[in-house]
Amino acid sequence: MLAGALDVSTQVGRSLSGLRERLRDATSVAHRELDAQLSSFDLTILSGYRRFLQASAGALLPLEKALVEAGVARMFPDWPQRARSAAIAADLARLGAALPRSVSVPRLTGSGVLGTMYVLEGSRLGAKFLLKTVADAADPRIGEATAYLAHGSGQRLWQSFLARLAGEDRCDEDDAIDSARLAFAAFEQAADRA
Repeated sequence: MLAGALDVSTQVGRSLSGLRERLRDATSVAHRELDAQLSSFDLTILSGYRRFLQASAGALLPLEKALVEAGVARMFPDWPQRARSAAIAADLARLGAALPRSVSVPRLTGSGVLGTMYVLEGSRLGAKFLLKTVADAADPRIGEATAYLAHGSGQRLWQSFLARLAGEDRCDEDDAIDSARLAFAAFEQAADRA
């Protein structure tokens, strides 16, 4: 029994300099699966881009709501600059699309906030590449609805997130990883619905 049990005190007190790597390793399969799933949306045509935004909003909106309810602004005082719900809602409105039905997400702990933020902040890196694809779209309406993909450009939000992650001195690593996996699963579920 003891061999399989984790001592929470060693998890909480452990240096988090490697938490980024542990999060990356623990979520790599989910990340690849989500990327493959989202690649089925053709971002160069209006219907495909609209479906992509609706799939993204179906997960982003409830995840950001859960973050707010968990007190994300206490951990990340720059939360107003990080939140993208308004940006994706504006893009959908610009394209004449309704907000999708949100997926269900669990309440978050402080450690869960870190895991969820890992997924959301990491998605900004992918958004840079998607913007290049969208730039090739012939329909000008697509290029006018990129507030979500372009959100935070030039603000070094990923770097400041990593600094916060490395500076965190109390975290339940398993909870952070579970929350990151659940965030990926929320995006997968929302993409299935779109």
